[in-house]
Amino acid sequence: MSSSSSLQIHRFSKIPSPEEFATQIESKNAPAVFTGCVKEWKAFSKWNVLNGGLDYLMDMVGSSVVGAMLSKSAPVFYGDIRSHERVPLPFSTFLGYCKDILQYGDDGNDSISQLRKQKPEGLVTDHGDHLVGEESRKQIYLAQVPIVNAENDEMAQLECLREDIETPGFLEGKVLAAINLWMNSSRTRSSTHYDPHHNLLCIISGHKQVVLWPPSACSVLYPLPLYGEASNHSAIPLENINFSLYPRAKSMDEYSQKVTLHAGDALFIPEGWFHQVDSGDITIAVNFWWQSDMMSSMLEHMDAYYLRRLMKRLTDKEMNRMLCTPSTTVDKEVANASGQSSNGNAGYFDQDLDLNDHTLSMKEKLEQGFSLNDLQPEALRCLNELVSLVHHQIDQIQPVGDIQTDCSVSGEEGKIEKIVKTKFFNLEEDPIANVVWSLEPHAFQSVFLTMAHNFPRTLEAFILHALSPVGAEVLTRKFEQMDQTIGADDGSQFYQKFYSVFDDQFAAMDALLNGKESFASQAFNNVLVQYLGINVNGPKPLVQKD
Repeated sequence: MSSSSSLQIHRFSKIPSPEEFATQIESKNAPAVFTGCVKEWKAFSKWNVLNGGLDYLMDMVGSSVVGAMLSKSAPVFYGDIRSHERVPLPFSTFLGYCKDILQYGDDGNDSISQLRKQKPEGLVTDHGDHLVGEESRKQIYLAQVPIVNAENDEMAQLECLREDIETPGFLEGKVLAAINLWMNSSRTRSSTHYDPHHNLLCIISGHKQVVLWPPSACSVLYPLPLYGEASNHSAIPLENINFSLYPRAKSMDEYSQKVTLHAGDALFIPEGWFHQVDSGDITIAVNFWWQSDMMSSMLEHMDAYYLRRLMKRLTDKEMNRMLCTPSTTVDKEVANASGQSSNGNAGYFDQDLDLNDHTLSMKEKLEQGFSLNDLQPEALRCLNELVSLVHHQIDQIQPVGDIQTDCSVSGEEGKIEKIVKTKFFNLEEDPIANVVWSLEPHAFQSVFLTMAHNFPRTLEAFILHALSPVGAEVLTRKFEQMDQTIGADDGSQFYQKFYSVFDDQFAAMDALLNGKESFASQAFNNVLVQYLGINVNGPKPLVQKD
């Protein structure tokens, strides 16, 4: 599991104070289990299904009609509306299902169950179909039945149960959005999803197993499209995952944490955390929803700005991923670029691969010229590889001879013909970009100055015709790293020499900028797919159906 220690599930045997919860738990936005948190509730003893709890609930709310979740994919209940429907159900009917299981087990082969099969008690689907006995019992889940609804009191179908429930002391001062009942007769599995509120899940009777993923794991969970009815749900089915359709899902377990909750326990699930819940037979739970301080303090007129900032940050992270560069190390690479050793920059050639004489100024180097003999062998090898790769990707009218380590070339034979540019977006796909990416800043400077002096047409072809989007991003990042290690005057002279090989310098700049923007656009589209479930260039993501 790759979750950092700060995101680990912590278990507390002592109930925190409101201040402790707010400052040490809620503010960290990481899950927490509070053992025995609800054992003092009236509901903990009165709703206990092994001690007359079903009879108590029958007396209290048996006459109520509640909204039940009906799914033909049971015991798996998917959140997408295409996979289930809400049906009105007398609570007494549901409690009857629970009593059957409690008394006779889950096979339903008893006279009472058989009688219930013959005489259905008012469970009718939106399509007018009657569901009876064994069939309906296993397809029903009382999910999110309101006990308290802050937005609409009339929606609170089980309000009379409120007196059996105590709001935990550490939620003091929170503005609760809802308190809901969750109850199942047979074993159930709810699909992977997140909530737009902080959530405290309290187990009254039975047990649940909860798997959690941090919001940062969103991309491996394939969220349904943001514009959809079930945008907070994962598109990945709970059973028989097709990894050819969901290849990133292979990494799901690396981010997941699992916790088992028993009667009396409570689990804090921060907003945005994906969770998937398995419930045992006849499990009763209550949850509290409230808005986080962060969401409460967000000003509506700032939404567009927040959106742009967040999308930019996610796009930058995706660009680093496409370059196989951890986000946390990018700044270090730039900062360490002028160091005396490559020990802290794995994958970069040492500074000694630069021109032999570091005492010459850039102006003196330019006046002296850049002979291939002045390059160290490794830098020369990189130059040779770059020229060869560029020529491999283009049509040549006349062949250009191989670079020899013992020759000094003042010009370049042959002419490069315009070709269609490559469209590589990932570093591992582009051999030219890989060579450039491996160059330490001083070696990068010397290789490209030597290339501009000895092979100007190849450099021109590289930029105008063989530069991929990822190559443009790599090249400009190398420019930035080099700029950190040399003075302004040396930098100015480098760019004068570099762009001097182009008949139209603006065309070269356009090629670099267009490549960078194409790379960034692909990263942005990847973010839309991975985090919002929106593919602007392809078919809509698959939705789990019955």
